[in-house]
Amino acid sequence: MKIPRDLGGRTLAQSLCKHWDYRVVHQAGSHIILDTETPAHQRISVPDHSPLRIGTLNSILRLVAEHKGVTREAILSNL
Repeated sequence: MKIPRDLGGRTLAQSLCKHWDYRVVHQAGSHIILDTETPAHQRISVPDHSPLRIGTLNSILRLVAEHKGVTREAILSNL
């Protein structure tokens, strides 16, 4: 599955909260800080930019996929 090139940070953060058990902790400047306890503690920072750069989006997807034990495609299918 191709990575979307028009995805904004706020949309990504909302999708991670809705489908992958993340919650917004706070916002520091232009970065949204997300936190999860499932299956273990993880905190990630999502830039509130529109659109996100491909490398940044790919990095966030890789972190979430490794932590949740799923593929990047599974995360992309819920966006």
